[in-house]
Amino acid sequence: MYERMLEKSKQPAIEEMEAYCGDCGALFMLFNEWLSTTYHTRQELSYPYGNHYGWCIAHRIKKKLICNVFPERNAFTVMVRLSNNQFDTIFSKVQPYTKELIINKYSCGDGGWIHERVLTQEHYEDAKIVLSAKFTKVS
Repeated sequence: MYERMLEKSKQPAIEEMEAYCGDCGALFMLFNEWLSTTYHTRQELSYPYGNHYGWCIAHRIKKKLICNVFPERNAFTVMVRLSNNQFDTIFSKVQPYTKELIINKYSCGDGGWIHERVLTQEHYEDAKIVLSAKFTKVS
C-alpha cells in the first residue's frame, strides 16, 4: 500500500520522488523545502538502511542527521530521533496519531525514533511540530 522506492541501482530524481508520493507529492516537496529554508538543512539523496527502507532525502546540518524523508506510494514517512525531553515538549501539541507514535517509539538511549507517515495536512503539521523539537532548547 505505501511501498517505498527500493530499486537501489536507480537513483530517483526529486521530481520522481514527488510523483511517487501521489496526492501527497505537494506536501512532500513543501516539507523538504520547509526544513531547508527554516533550519538551513542540506538535502542529500540517500539509500541509508538497506532494502526495507529504500531511497530518501536525508536532511543534515554539517554532518549531523536531522531526519530522513522517505517517499512512499501516495504518502511519505519522516524518520526522526528525539530525546525523551524533546518528545515531552511536543506531546500536548500533536494529534492522537502522533501521540501514539511517540508512546510506541523505538527506544534508543534517552529517547527514541519515530516514523511519522504523512497522509493528510494534519499529519504534515504534526511532522513540522516534531521536527521543530530538534531545534528547541530543552532544559
